[in-house]
Amino acid sequence: MAQFDVYANPQPDSRRFVPYVLDVQSALIDQLGTRLVMPLSRVGLRQARLPLNLCPLLEVAGEPLVLMPHLAAPLSLRLLKKPAGSLAHRSAEIMGAMDTVLSGF
Repeated sequence: MAQFDVYANPQPDSRRFVPYVLDVQSALIDQLGTRLVMPLSRVGLRQARLPLNLCPLLEVAGEPLVLMPHLAAPLSLRLLKKPAGSLAHRSAEIMGAMDTVLSGF
């Protein structure tokens, strides 16, 4: 598993609104049985009140999705199957969004 890999949302109840999750956990703690993920959501795409530094717009498989770092949560490794892609090329924005959650900047 690699930081910034994208996976299909393993939770069927929310998959319609959150088709993917983004692995943001550092490889430094790969020995854990969980990965910290952030939802990539269809909800919020048209809501102007979401600050872009908090919820950047990212694209997965041609679909625009909003990153929701304030909803980051651990998921069991066994729930994350084959990666659907990577957003490593957007790592600066992703890390910036997490910084916004933690520091407000």
